[in-house]
Amino acid sequence: MRSDRLENLAPHDRPREKLETHGAEALGDNELLALVLGHGTAGASALSVANALLAVSGGAHGLTRMSRSQLALVAGVGAALGCRVQAAIELGRRTLVVVPPIRRQFLRPRDVAEFLLPRFGAYPVERFGVMMLDTKRRLIRVQLISIGTLDATHANPREVFREATIAGAAAIVAFHNHPSGDVQPSRDDIAVTHRLAAAGSLLGIDLDDHVILADTRYFSMRQAEGQAWRG
Repeated sequence: MRSDRLENLAPHDRPREKLETHGAEALGDNELLALVLGHGTAGASALSVANALLAVSGGAHGLTRMSRSQLALVAGVGAALGCRVQAAIELGRRTLVVVPPIRRQFLRPRDVAEFLLPRFGAYPVERFGVMMLDTKRRLIRVQLISIGTLDATHANPREVFREATIAGAAAIVAFHNHPSGDVQPSRDDIAVTHRLAAAGSLLGIDLDDHVILADTRYFSMRQAEGQAWRG
């Protein structure tokens, strides 16, 4: 029977030695995760724990959707190693976020999605927020409004447009993520969009779009509704 305990592996096949010899790109997801974990338990090596964790998450990308408590429930992980995994994931996420030297302009749904996906696309719970833009659709700032299932309470126009007014925004782009990975809007998503558009029209702050994020995919309400977007 094959074993993944480190002491049963040839030295050149152990994750750390393999990285030193061949580089990080030569390691599998389980080997990289084993190095992040650093150690296993009395009954299982770091590689065994990494394999168990990837099995539960459904692969490396699935780790982005696991909460700290879910990570801690996996045998051999616990609170301390769960925090270590989350820290590694967040560090990786931040490497994808490039701070532009000048204020970025957002004229198309694709521009918005490319900016938001690495920041908010993969989370285990829904997060609702807004991008605040000036008259030339350049970014002023991003504000997270609520965390939890999207409904009329979490996407309250009063909260959304209060932040936009404080920022002096001429327009906003609302966004939220779908942890399920399905980017199709629900009835509530559509209702919230129209409610925000109506409120923005009264206040003189345009709702340019409402974008739904899921991993590497997105859905643009503006793109889907076309000419009827503000109607």
